[in-house]
Amino acid sequence: MADLHPAGATSDSSETQSLWVALQDVTDPEFPVSVVDMGLIYSLAREGETAKVRLSFTAMGCPCMDFIVQDIQARLLKEPGVSSVQMEIVWDPPWTKTRLSEKGRERLRRLGVAV
Repeated sequence: MADLHPAGATSDSSETQSLWVALQDVTDPEFPVSVVDMGLIYSLAREGETAKVRLSFTAMGCPCMDFIVQDIQARLLKEPGVSSVQMEIVWDPPWTKTRLSEKGRERLRRLGVAV
């Protein structure tokens, strides 16, 4: 299977690929772009029945942070064998547009957003 997570994001093992695929279903409420393609997921790992997510946001004052966190947790809990989700919000390194995947860049361009 091809590596599905964007450059700069890390994964502890190849078995987390299903979690990356699952997070493609979670979109930023402001733009119809997945949190993966937005580059908001900094790392994703699975330890036993726990999915561990390190994520950031496009800005510290992002009004959608709570929605995104809730949507990520709800989606990962639907994955077989995942019974808990541990999330860590990080601000270092800060999010920049270089974290956008090519798919994310194209979707934003189609929406008229300069990237």
